[in-house]
Amino acid sequence: MATQIDPAPVAGTRPRHVAIIMDGNGRWAKARRLPRVAGHKQGVEAVRRVTRAARDLGLEVLTLYAFSSENWRRPVEEVRDLMGLLRHFLRAEIATLVADNVRLRVIGDYRALSDDLVALIDDALARTAANTGPTLVIALNYGAQAEIAAAARRLATAARNGAIDPAAIDEASVEAELTTHDLPPLDLMIRTSGEQRLSNFLLWQAAYAELLFVDTLWPDFDAATLAEALDIFSRRQRRFGGL
Repeated sequence: MATQIDPAPVAGTRPRHVAIIMDGNGRWAKARRLPRVAGHKQGVEAVRRVTRAARDLGLEVLTLYAFSSENWRRPVEEVRDLMGLLRHFLRAEIATLVADNVRLRVIGDYRALSDDLVALIDDALARTAANTGPTLVIALNYGAQAEIAAAARRLATAARNGAIDPAAIDEASVEAELTTHDLPPLDLMIRTSGEQRLSNFLLWQAAYAELLFVDTLWPDFDAATLAEALDIFSRRQRRFGGL
């Protein structure tokens, strides 16, 4: 039976942009005495569920931390399995994204992946580029510190070339150079599995985002869990430094 999703209870307090650090696949598998790849496979199923739930709940943008620039440090076999699951997801889900009018975006240096994966990603981006519904952002080979450093380099180059005055560089200048510059501000950052850190994810964008750490392991995250997170968000008071 499909989970019944209730809207956030207070009008005007629904977040526009939610990001999720998807954590706990390995622990999910270990608890069931399964190989880690089994947890990652269930994690892909959770991505499918949550993407559809985000659309049904009216989110404008859902950003998912799929593979960090630090994840290359994992065992070669696990990285290979993760890339295989990414291939499967792109091939299996692109038709659904097109049919659901979802626009796919990728942040991070995905061109450092294998040629066939880059081609699949480019095809998925092209096929959904004209969609006008919600946006699904996948962070691949992404690191927030690298993103901020790249923005700083571009601004420094522009200043050296005389295109901008260094004294005029402000927060808006930096934000305009980020890969998320054309997306709504990040409202809510969720991390699953009980860990309480940002792990180099959207550090600039999270400056005034609400943070929510849940004990649910990512493979168990579903529409009801997301709806509960939005309900918690709706009951928080966001002051942005004011009273």
